[in-house]
Amino acid sequence: MQANYLPLLHQLKAYYQTGITKNYEFRKSQLQRLKTAILANEAALYTALQADLKKSKEEAWVTELGMVIAEINFALKHLNKWMKPQKVHTNLVNLPSVSSIYHEPWGVVLIVAPWNYPVQLLLSPLVGAIAAGNVAVIKPSEFATATALVLQKIIAETFPENYILCILGNGAEVVPSLLEDFTFDYLFYTGSTIVGKAIYQQAAKKLVPVTLELGGKSPCIIEADAHLSVAAKRIAVTKFSNCGQMCVAPDYVLVHSSVYDAFVQEMKKVIQLFFGDDAINSDSYGKIINEKQWSRIVGYLQQGTILAGGIYNFEKLFIAPTLLAVSNLNAGVMQDEIFGPVLPILSFSTPEEAANVISNHPNPLAFYVFSQSKKNVAYWLERVASGGVCINNASWHLTNPNLPFGGRGTSGMGMYHGKYSFNTFSHQKAVMQTPVWFDPAVKYPPFKGKLRLFKWLIR
Repeated sequence: MQANYLPLLHQLKAYYQTGITKNYEFRKSQLQRLKTAILANEAALYTALQADLKKSKEEAWVTELGMVIAEINFALKHLNKWMKPQKVHTNLVNLPSVSSIYHEPWGVVLIVAPWNYPVQLLLSPLVGAIAAGNVAVIKPSEFATATALVLQKIIAETFPENYILCILGNGAEVVPSLLEDFTFDYLFYTGSTIVGKAIYQQAAKKLVPVTLELGGKSPCIIEADAHLSVAAKRIAVTKFSNCGQMCVAPDYVLVHSSVYDAFVQEMKKVIQLFFGDDAINSDSYGKIINEKQWSRIVGYLQQGTILAGGIYNFEKLFIAPTLLAVSNLNAGVMQDEIFGPVLPILSFSTPEEAANVISNHPNPLAFYVFSQSKKNVAYWLERVASGGVCINNASWHLTNPNLPFGGRGTSGMGMYHGKYSFNTFSHQKAVMQTPVWFDPAVKYPPFKGKLRLFKWLIR
């Protein structure tokens, strides 16, 4: 690790140990300062997001800045209630004790963010960390270079570095070094499954608890009774937002054979409606983050029959919204998380056939079902285990702060958003207070002859 980081990390720990971050007024004021700083640097963030990902101001607000502001507002509204000890029932054997759950900050937390939503996926977890009373080290992605520099400036101007420390640099070097040389109290990582596994292994050596927000192949089902025009719009707006560089984007669509052709036609109409005849000139359509990702995604275009799109431009890191008919389930486009604007469309005749395809990549981060039948919906909710689900929608579940967001298995572990962020960045400490005026002898040895009473008390 670079020599200057370790003293700063120890300063963070020392600052946390003063106890000041646990105070309600302190937490509240820091959230307000973060909100003020984001709004004051709104223009700079727009410029940076345009440079890194060609995001329009509107898309940047909806998917980045606005989501963080909404997260802060939600936390400010509920923080006082969240911080209060939660009284719970006390069982018979422990009466007349009083039982409560206290939310205790972890301490020094590390938040590592990816490049695809470089503002939201760095600052939204930070909101939870601040609300829960922690100090934090945050690591923006080096691949969204312009945004990382603006974020570092915001943090440096808003918070002392012994409270919130923003570290730049190559994540593959910086993060393992941080974990090796310092013992964090909690780790929150968003990114690929491969890197997530490596970070999890390193954290486990020091028994550091983690939340992993990963990804995977999120499937989408189009049943025969689906409202096709609505389904096409709701799938396309998510799949092609940020050029498909989204962990909850529909990765592939399974369409009932009876409506396959009609659905493809609806998708073509929607793509033209959203992005015009040439998406490269659309203000509503972004670009691929870098040459490496561009080359990887272009490689998928040869692995099926192009139904729409398929156009690309290296100089502008552009790949058009593309629909791809795929039959080979062993092709890379059906094995990898696509993370780009290529949407494989497959047909199915029976639910079992579709379920077998999905089973090749279990525990997706998100699962989408388009159907107007309660029976169909109930079948899929029961049949497919996933991090989250939308019925007749795609991705918008993550915008509801009352719902947890997170994966399971290869798509991650743990959850956040709203109160779930507060809970994630808190240790839920069990506290039982017992009075001294009631102290029956039955609790103490000798125990011989008390078995019948114990069986009555503990059952």
